[in-house]
Amino acid sequence: MKALVTGGAGFIGSHLAELLLNEGHTVSVLDNISTGRLDNIGSLRERPGFSFHQVDVAEAEAIRPFFQGADWVFHLAALADIVPSIQRPLEYHRANVDGTVAVVEAARLAGVKRFVYAASSSCYGIPDVLPTPETAEIRPQYPYALTKALGERIVLHWGQVYRLPVVSLRLFNVYGPRSRTSGTYGAVFGVFLAQKLNRKPFTVVGDGRQTRDFTFVTDVAKAFVAAAASSVQQEIFNIGSGSTYSVNRLVELLGGPVVHLPKRPGEPDCTFADITKSRTQLHWKPDVSFEDGVARMLTVIEDWRSAPVWTPESIADATRGWFQYLTR
Repeated sequence: MKALVTGGAGFIGSHLAELLLNEGHTVSVLDNISTGRLDNIGSLRERPGFSFHQVDVAEAEAIRPFFQGADWVFHLAALADIVPSIQRPLEYHRANVDGTVAVVEAARLAGVKRFVYAASSSCYGIPDVLPTPETAEIRPQYPYALTKALGERIVLHWGQVYRLPVVSLRLFNVYGPRSRTSGTYGAVFGVFLAQKLNRKPFTVVGDGRQTRDFTFVTDVAKAFVAAAASSVQQEIFNIGSGSTYSVNRLVELLGGPVVHLPKRPGEPDCTFADITKSRTQLHWKPDVSFEDGVARMLTVIEDWRSAPVWTPESIADATRGWFQYLTR
């Protein structure tokens, strides 16, 4: 197949592009390198069947030529993280909503055979049901979650109105090599690995008993390919690990001292995907255990050598707006 991956120089997108190439497909990557990194696709750029185009997906006219002849489109380009979305909501709307409209319309005009959207489990907010099924109420707690949920609605609407074969994958707590190493305060793995490298204590929120459905990135890449290769359309699927793991367990596996921070508003005590639908309809299942995944992260820990080292003081400063807007 001729596959196009938006955000293909990013964390998940680069793993997806690599998997697609390994399976014999041709791959075209679109990325504006605002959060992605050319290093992520450095080993791919010399391979036959790969092409890279530095372009902003929200520029509708600029991106349309790249969709001609594409069979599969995977839309992963987005701005992520909670704190900056609260600080800069219009930027998130442009990237995650306007960008999605531009991409799905370009895919429609090009007559692509499959369109797979990277949605976010943050759409569930603080869920009432665990494991959380795809039918759970959508109640985003901050602009990032809202814009990703709006993007999903747009994609499904294009599927409904224009009969574009679309699938949306709601991703749960993805981690693995190539996750972002710089910039804003974000995912726990990057924070902890930089702290371990610099022999600083892990900044654990609350008592550390909160759990997350940590899902390894190669399993997520396989889910995208499974969705594209399937015959299902106009459907939503949770993509998770099949379990949920405490922050304390992560600290135990990484090894090191701990300092505790106050619990934050807008964060669930548990994320845990019900992946029954993905298993039965996509015939997909996660393969990498949490323990194996953490071990793999430790083998590439030097990638976080230049990452910011967060302290209780810098975290408090960075997340002050979070408390201001989400505490009610």
